[in-house]
Amino acid sequence: MRNKPREDPTAFAIRLVEAIARETARWSRSGQVTVASPDPALRQIVRSKDTPALFDWMVETFNFQGISDGAAASYLAAHGSITWHQINAEIGHDSACSLLRSYWTYEGCRYDKTKRTCSHRRHFRGCPVPTHPLRNGRLNQTAFSFFLFIRDLAGSNLFGWIDDQLATATDLGNLSAQESLIGPMRQVFGVSDKVLTMTLSSVLMADRKRRPDWFDVGSQMVVIDRLVHHLLVRTGILARFGASHGYGQRCYGENGCADILRRVAAEIDARQFDASFPANFPRFIQHALWQYCAGSGLNICNGNNIDDRKSCEHNSCNVYSICGRNALKMK
Repeated sequence: MRNKPREDPTAFAIRLVEAIARETARWSRSGQVTVASPDPALRQIVRSKDTPALFDWMVETFNFQGISDGAAASYLAAHGSITWHQINAEIGHDSACSLLRSYWTYEGCRYDKTKRTCSHRRHFRGCPVPTHPLRNGRLNQTAFSFFLFIRDLAGSNLFGWIDDQLATATDLGNLSAQESLIGPMRQVFGVSDKVLTMTLSSVLMADRKRRPDWFDVGSQMVVIDRLVHHLLVRTGILARFGASHGYGQRCYGENGCADILRRVAAEIDARQFDASFPANFPRFIQHALWQYCAGSGLNICNGNNIDDRKSCEHNSCNVYSICGRNALKMK
């Protein structure tokens, strides 16, 4: 008896991903907020073109890296964040510390909250960077670096800067449009591609009605965190595409996690999940996979439920029968 031909990698991935997205969409319709549900406060910020308010929103979002969302939210509730107006009142072009005089000079600060030190210790007592009780010193540096980026590179008008950047990449395709924003911001201290992509996609998708060009770019952004990467490993999707790799920068390379998800999403009509969605909606598809895994979501495909030393035995998973069930950790 001849063996059944192995399913094409793309067809295999589409079946799995579509089934997961369908399950996540059902769960979302029960009242859970999804990536496609804009924050009303953020939409108002975008409509009013309020750069200081957008800075405040983005910096608060930057706090949700390197820690669980619950822990980050609890810390912010107890201690607060940092605002544009606070920093603007604290620094100028003639700051005592030469690092704070411009975006281009703010490099090598090395503020350490625990040790109460920095690279220019003689200015430490009068420096505004340590005065804000953020969770760690890196976040303080990120806030000041981002402020200087907007003030000096964007002329204190982040909305105008985004419009100008996207205009230069209009004819080069969506990925070039994304890079026109992420590329320069990548130089802001302490923000990863993952955090930038997640934050910018929310901003760009906040007002689809009035900024359809922004929405088009944001909806194509794909955020790869460990949960999504591990799902692509466990299901066997990466292996089928000959793309097995560890979590990291490779996820965003050619034939990496993001590239594969974009190709798969292009074959899935997202309007089946919500008639208001665009047909091609990679950000929703990626976020659906994340929700399927996350403890705050459906809490199914993760290390709490699966012994990653062997094939998954979680047979209540709705894709169990079609999943590759690859062990995440090699023996």
